Amino acid sequence: MSNQKAVAILGSTGAVGQQALEVIRSFPDKLKVIGLGSGSNYELLSQQVQEFSPPLVSFPFEVTGQDLLTMKELAAHPDVEVLVVATAGTAGLKPTLAALEAGKTVILSSKEIMVMAGEFIIETAKAHGAKIIPVDGALSVIWQCLKGEEGNISELEIMTTASPHLWRTSAEIRSITWTDVQDHSKRRAGQKTHIDLATMMHEGMQVIEAHHLFGVPYDRIKVTVHPEEVVTAVVGFIDGSKKSILTSPSIRFFMQYAFSHPERWPNEHLSTLDLRQIRKLTFKKLEDGIFPCFDLALETAKLGDTYPAVMNAANETAVRLFMHQQIGFTEIPRIIRAALQSHRPVHNPALEDILAADEWSREFAVQQVAV
Repeated sequence: MSNQKAVAILGSTGAVGQQALEVIRSFPDKLKVIGLGSGSNYELLSQQVQEFSPPLVSFPFEVTGQDLLTMKELAAHPDVEVLVVATAGTAGLKPTLAALEAGKTVILSSKEIMVMAGEFIIETAKAHGAKIIPVDGALSVIWQCLKGEEGNISELEIMTTASPHLWRTSAEIRSITWTDVQDHSKRRAGQKTHIDLATMMHEGMQVIEAHHLFGVPYDRIKVTVHPEEVVTAVVGFIDGSKKSILTSPSIRFFMQYAFSHPERWPNEHLSTLDLRQIRKLTFKKLEDGIFPCFDLALETAKLGDTYPAVMNAANETAVRLFMHQQIGFTEIPRIIRAALQSHRPVHNPALEDILAADEWSREFAVQQVAV
């Protein structure tokens, strides 16, 4: 019997999906790709299929003659043991739920699905004995720090370098372009993530995801500015102690541990953090009112109901409009706020209500371009 874990990757052509494949290449005796899925980039997916020869493939059109599955069918396939959800936006929601209902381990990169339907995802995982492993740096560090510490948490602290646009004037912020965002980014991430980092929506979503994954109230999760990007997150415990894990800020480290845990595998391709090279570590409070998208995310999370789905969909749509130069940088929070103010929430929503709110918000956001 093979000791290889059978892995499927949704979003294999994106930045996170490609890094998952880099980890798998380093451990061919431990990990085996049996499924690849993408909604775009036919050329790259074809190359991946040729390299890994997975029997299961999901794509809107024919790829190298394979019989194609829907992403939902791929996620729930009985041969898949571990599903990596690295899709952009909310495309991975239904496949994630299908995988959890089948009792699989889900390595989760997409924040959007947890923001819009976190309660459903956690409840589904619990009901079917499935496992959710986060690979976002801060959330992975928290997850690792909590091993054996359940019930002892006093607070969670997520670190951010803070957007480089924090120190610009109001006039300069209004003129920020998609090219500016790309030029300032230091991370290997998807296009939407780059913009969410610039607006600080990324950190707002991290708070929401941490709340759902770890069951910690919002008032015990804080975000701290840490420009050196050495500490990713810190867990505080009831006895006053704090714990973190220090590593180079590469998602490949967190992806590898998601595959390997509870073991740790040596990997010469991952850089080791040299503490002797660190001259200083600085931490400071994130000032209120500077990042409207961050504030909107937290306000929305506390409102609950269908508001998070509306916020998430409006943000996705506004980000796409910004990338296509249809709106300016400061229009992103304006559109999100307008959608939230116009939304009629559904209390105790079913999944269908969340999906309906998502669809309504996207249509509303597009209509705001001419406003």
